[in-house]
Amino acid sequence: MHYVYIIKSRVKKYYYIGSTEDLKRRFEEHNQGKTKSIKHLIPFELMYYEAYQSKKLAIKREIDLKKNSFRKKELLGRIDNS
Repeated sequence: MHYVYIIKSRVKKYYYIGSTEDLKRRFEEHNQGKTKSIKHLIPFELMYYEAYQSKKLAIKREIDLKKNSFRKKELLGRIDNS
């Protein structure tokens, strides 16, 4: 399985969207500061994820969320209101 996920910083209102084959490992890496661009925002909480059968579909969804501000805003709104 491949995953598209959204994590949120507990320090600042910042969301990060990514994709991975191993969600648990990747989430732990984020919280250990192994992602240089966002390590100053740790700790993170996992807010949302979607599972895909192929890496290609997961990456397509990740790019869509990052580039389509309407879809991203809509999804974040649903996450924040749940």
